[in-house]
Amino acid sequence: MNVLMFGWEFPPNISGGLGTACQGILKGLSTCENIHISFVIPKAHGNEVSANNFEIVSADRININADTFTEEQVNKVSFLEVTSKLVPYLTPESFSERYTSTEYIGIQTEDSRKEIRINFSGKYGPNLFDEINNFAVVAKTIATNTQFQLIHAHDWLTFPAAIAAKHISGKPLIVHIHSTDFDRSGGSANPSIYDIEKQGMEEADQIITVSNRIKNRLIDQYNIPSSKITTIYNAIEHEPDEMITLHPRKQKHKIVTFLGRVTIQKGPEYFVEVARLIIRKMKNVHFVMAGSGEMMNNIVDLCAKYGIGNRFHFSGFLSGSDVTKMLQQSDIFIMPSVSEPFGIVPLEAMKANVPTIISLQSGVSELIRNVVKTDFWDINAMADAVYGILRHKKLSRTLIKEGQFEVSNLNWESSAKQIEQVYINTISNLAS
Repeated sequence: MNVLMFGWEFPPNISGGLGTACQGILKGLSTCENIHISFVIPKAHGNEVSANNFEIVSADRININADTFTEEQVNKVSFLEVTSKLVPYLTPESFSERYTSTEYIGIQTEDSRKEIRINFSGKYGPNLFDEINNFAVVAKTIATNTQFQLIHAHDWLTFPAAIAAKHISGKPLIVHIHSTDFDRSGGSANPSIYDIEKQGMEEADQIITVSNRIKNRLIDQYNIPSSKITTIYNAIEHEPDEMITLHPRKQKHKIVTFLGRVTIQKGPEYFVEVARLIIRKMKNVHFVMAGSGEMMNNIVDLCAKYGIGNRFHFSGFLSGSDVTKMLQQSDIFIMPSVSEPFGIVPLEAMKANVPTIISLQSGVSELIRNVVKTDFWDINAMADAVYGILRHKKLSRTLIKEGQFEVSNLNWESSAKQIEQVYINTISNLAS
């Protein structure tokens, strides 16, 4: 089975969890017999991680017939302003560009205008909606020139491209919802993004969600029938022969870590409130916020207001091995998300032998048991959990041991098998 898949980013060039999840899904699907993936992103950098049975297709390297798509048609885009700063998955670099760059998405001409190419930044900058529309233009050419049986698209950024591919090919479409704009914005969705999300869901033959939390949101807020939706949880990548041994932390001070985008969705202010309560009680505890985002200045001001700056530290955005190093130095990981569709970082923390506290408002809370779960707003319950884990070594050891065993059984191969079954069912249902 050949699958035409659309994404927006791919490791190591990522700004958040979307690219990481796509990598896990692709690696899992690469273990399935008779599946080949053509994974299309706006701009490949040449350093993307590869695996068997899939290829990375860079949209900016696709030649478009100028007789079919004139430069005027390509550039004729109805620009939709993003009224919220919560454009998903911003790195410090792309966040800066989002508000300062005037980068032009232009046209490259090949062979005296016989063919053209569209330039993409592949980022989340001020021209994001232009790139999304132009991505759909290239998708038509790719779908025309590629043999495939099914289309699979990840999140709203790729939905116009996937819909264009469906219309020109007549092939079935599966959309994979990793989050909605209600989650990213803290409850107030951007109307333009909502419209794209809803159109993608309505055009889809089947929908995959990463948690029942998101499934219920699609039913309640997008009016999607439940029969069209399958929940398949994300997983975690395990390297061959990987073994993280249990060992005591060597630093004198205890470290409690927040790791994620510093946005309203992730609840960073609740982490600060927990820090304030714990610092009053315990002298040897430090708090680290690893990440970046539009709430950073507010969080710094809040720490200054509470006078905890000497024990509250900011590491900035971390990726790759730096994430692992940060977790391995941590005594507790907290994810106080206000609205988290899934949340892979708690799985990473558990794998790194870190006792973990998560909000009940996260999709991953449906899947894992060996963590402490509280409401995101219940800072007293979170602080009590931190205090108990740090004071009682037996509790900490139990969470570490049982947590690592639990995540060892979560793998992308299992998730991929479920995705493959959705593929098979979708094609069978349309054929019958």
